[in-house]
Amino acid sequence: MELLNPPRADGLSELLERINVRSVVYCRSDLGAPWGFRVDGSATAKFHLVLAGQATLTLDDPGLAPAELAAGDLVLLAHGSGHLMQDRGGSPAPPLADILAGRSPEQLTYGGDGPRTGLLCGGFMLAADLNDNPLSLLPPLLVFSSAEAGPARHWLEPVFVLLRDEAARDAPGTTAVLAKVADVFLTEIVRGYLSGLDALATAVPPAALGDPWVGAALALLRAQPEAPWTVADLARKVGLSRTVLAGRFRELVGEPPMSYLARVRLGQAAGYLSTTDKTVRQIARLVGYESEASLSKAFRQAFGRAPGEYRRQQGAARGVRATPL
Repeated sequence: MELLNPPRADGLSELLERINVRSVVYCRSDLGAPWGFRVDGSATAKFHLVLAGQATLTLDDPGLAPAELAAGDLVLLAHGSGHLMQDRGGSPAPPLADILAGRSPEQLTYGGDGPRTGLLCGGFMLAADLNDNPLSLLPPLLVFSSAEAGPARHWLEPVFVLLRDEAARDAPGTTAVLAKVADVFLTEIVRGYLSGLDALATAVPPAALGDPWVGAALALLRAQPEAPWTVADLARKVGLSRTVLAGRFRELVGEPPMSYLARVRLGQAAGYLSTTDKTVRQIARLVGYESEASLSKAFRQAFGRAPGEYRRQQGAARGVRATPL
């Protein structure tokens, strides 16, 4: 892998300090097995918080395994991907819009007489008007658990309890209060995840994002960093020759495509280390490295420390920032 250049100063660090998430709670659900619903893909980022019981989430992408969720798990779908939510794979899953027709989303009761699952579902966006939306740098699916012994547990757990208790009250204004608390919950997760990308300066000039070919290439690299990309593959996807794309990418972004991909991969690895309890081996697979050793070597070159040390330092830092919660 090409050695990464020293981090470049840009606006992402400033952005991290002012990131605010605006969330909307679509539905509070009390679901009895068997249950299921489908959410169509859209441009709006989505979240599901499991308040009680369990659920299975299946993305429309057949290459990604279903996610098994338990109480305390938060799912972020930063790209607005279409998906199924079910008590278990195979349960009927009509469109959520059809289920909500004629029912109040304030407190939806649905499904059979089996074990109960409580869900809080909604959408969110960044409050800032941004040309380079940082949510595009997040992977399509992120799962966080208040039960994990990871760096974020000390602040995820109490905020989850607050959300769960408020959802159970079913008092006037509950939905508005839940959205306010979800704003804090989601802001801290997005900011914590993106802090690794800030260190590697992965923001790009507006001209690059606005270019039809380079912008498409950037979107592919961000959405699928785990893919075994070559410049030739990327050029074929966006409809240019390898030589033309490489030159245009370097001119507008300031570095070659594979160098930028390395930054995205390592930035996502840093995000996983900061906000989840996934092992380095699991993270290596998620971001496109062949082995734990290859990720660790590249990570040390870019960040000046091993993944484990980075995780410990980020955990300590997040503990200080999360104290007011």
